[in-house]
Amino acid sequence: MVDGDASPTAASAGDETSTPMRWNGWGDPAKAKELPLAVRALLPVMLGRVAKPDAAVALDEVELAPSALADADRAALAAIVGDAHVASDDDARIRHSGGRSTPDLLRRRAHRQAAPDAVVSPADHAEVVEVLRLAGARGIAVVPFGGGTSVVGGLDPERGGHHAVIALDLRRLTGLVSLDETSGEAALQAGTTGPEAERLLGAHGFELGHFPQSFRYATIGGFAAARSSGQNSAGNGRFDAMVTGLRVATPTGELDLGRAPGSAAGPDLLRLFLGSEGAFGVITEVRVRVHPAPETRLAEAWTFPDFAAGADALRRVAQLGTGPTVIRLSDEAETGVSLAQVGRIGKALAKGASAITIFEGDAEHAAERQARTAHVLREAGGVSAGPAAAEEWVHGRFNAPYLRDALLDHGVFCETLETATTWSNLERLKRDVTAAITDGFAEQRAKSLVLCHVSHVYPTGAALYFTILAGVKGDQLEAWEPVKAAVNDAIMAGGGTLSHHHGVGRDHAPWLEREIGPVGLRILRAVKDELDPAGVMNPGALLEHGSN
Repeated sequence: MVDGDASPTAASAGDETSTPMRWNGWGDPAKAKELPLAVRALLPVMLGRVAKPDAAVALDEVELAPSALADADRAALAAIVGDAHVASDDDARIRHSGGRSTPDLLRRRAHRQAAPDAVVSPADHAEVVEVLRLAGARGIAVVPFGGGTSVVGGLDPERGGHHAVIALDLRRLTGLVSLDETSGEAALQAGTTGPEAERLLGAHGFELGHFPQSFRYATIGGFAAARSSGQNSAGNGRFDAMVTGLRVATPTGELDLGRAPGSAAGPDLLRLFLGSEGAFGVITEVRVRVHPAPETRLAEAWTFPDFAAGADALRRVAQLGTGPTVIRLSDEAETGVSLAQVGRIGKALAKGASAITIFEGDAEHAAERQARTAHVLREAGGVSAGPAAAEEWVHGRFNAPYLRDALLDHGVFCETLETATTWSNLERLKRDVTAAITDGFAEQRAKSLVLCHVSHVYPTGAALYFTILAGVKGDQLEAWEPVKAAVNDAIMAGGGTLSHHHGVGRDHAPWLEREIGPVGLRILRAVKDELDPAGVMNPGALLEHGSN
């Protein structure tokens, strides 16, 4: 057993996320990208000409309503976390005013914006417990805040009928608490970012291996609260499958869950908090399965005549269990746009779908798994394209959100959404979602382009991840709302799930009953009533207002 150093200094040295995220965009401001020339040339052809929007408002030009947090409440919070860790200045409030969905970023281009009344930063579990007790007693809404990467409205600063709302910034709760090398289990504080976790585990020869696109900024607690699924899920599993224990603070008490790798001691309460999105309480510590850092990585790209052939190939791989760490399939449209980004216009205009495979581990077993997978893909009609495209994807896999910022700067609407279904229903659901998007924008006389890839695979089905580009000439938020509603309706009617890994947030909450049924919704309401009787925890997220 190795005891970890949980000090903020030790956990953040050399961390990629030491630069604060751009307040009105994605990631490191220094890494912002301009649109590739080839993409700029194709956009008018695909979407029609759109006017370049006015420059986004500067941070110091944003107008906020005065903080509604009473002086007595502020003093009581400061008595728990220290006066320096209760911030009500405009800069802190704006930086905690929501997540990073396209609607979030569009709202941040306006002069008048909504924001929490203060940002409270506890140092440890005990302080989180005391803050939640105080909030419940005084009627202060609490929005737990980790990396700020939610894309489903999970971080909106909503009061929910309370007189004030605070963002509970968890990034002081950071570091490796312990590492059991024999059992392959580590405990990490919830505010630890993905890069921090990998650096701390890597110092002992281990890795978590959870790499969602939000990896550079999202936190361990956020991964758990949203039931994240990383790009290595084919080999390492979803994050909820990695979790072996949780420590949770709620307004009415504390829980420490997960005593053994398997248990029949009643229903698994640990799973109740995975995906709870801060609506029941705050995850402060996460115990996770870890594994030795892989010694090698093998990459290979593939092409298929079309999406249907590629999807069938991925199904065979998933059901035969040939062992890729990563396997993804881009449809014809996404393949073409990806090629255009790197200037391969001729190939971009050609038909066909593309896939990438990655194999990690010790050299011998990685090579064996690659050979088994290659055999299956060839039998299904795939043609190997060598390692180059797959390696390019690895090196750029966390950078796509920067491209979205560049598209928005050019007046092009760009958003993503995802779902999952069974293999037998995959193509039908893809068609239904695509039609809901294209028809919805067409009704507004806007051209659109829908890109799709299979992002995660299982023996029984797969996740579909959509990227939407649209040439909206009017208010983009106003145009998107009915399209998003139509997509959610199509997903529910078509047998998909509201979310495979982004979560419910506020964006999907009105549809949750259609997925889990009225009895399921009453169960969640009952849990919230017990743990959060005053309804202060993340009002409107997961459960609609009035649900408790």
